Parts: sequence; structure tokens; C-alpha cells
Amino acid sequence: MVWTFIARLVLGLVLSAISYALSPRPKVEKPQAAGLDDFALPTAEEGRPIPVVFGTVLITGPNVVWAGDLRVDPIQKKGGKK
Repeated sequence: MVWTFIARLVLGLVLSAISYALSPRPKVEKPQAAGLDDFALPTAEEGRPIPVVFGTVLITGPNVVWAGDLRVDPIQKKGGKK
């Protein structure tokens, strides 16, 4: 009874190792940093029509005067010896 359990456990481990060895590796692309042009920010344009809505409505292109100071800061890696 114990030997049957051990044999099945070893068989399971061997089959798991074989399936891991034969499985294809995923191709991972190098991540690209997002720029300010990648974001859909509200715009401020003169002469743009003002939508009139009643109730709860999602406005996809709001006309906003100021959205904050947006800038890109490089990521600085710190590490190594302590």
C-alpha cells in the first residue's frame, strides 16, 4: 500500500517534469515607457460645443481648462552594495 503511493508520487513528479520541459516558453516583449501622448487627456479649445445632458451621463471628451503639471521623470535605479 505504501509502495503504491510512492510509485504514483514518483510517476506524477516524472510526468510533471516532462510536461514542464516540453511546454513552449512565452515570448515576452520588453516594456516601453508610456509618453504623454499615450494618455487621453481632456482638451481646452475655444469654440468647442458645450454638451447639455440630463441625468447621469458619461461625457467622453470633456473640455477642461487645466489638468495639472504633467511631466516625465526618468526612473533612477538604486541598488548594489549596501
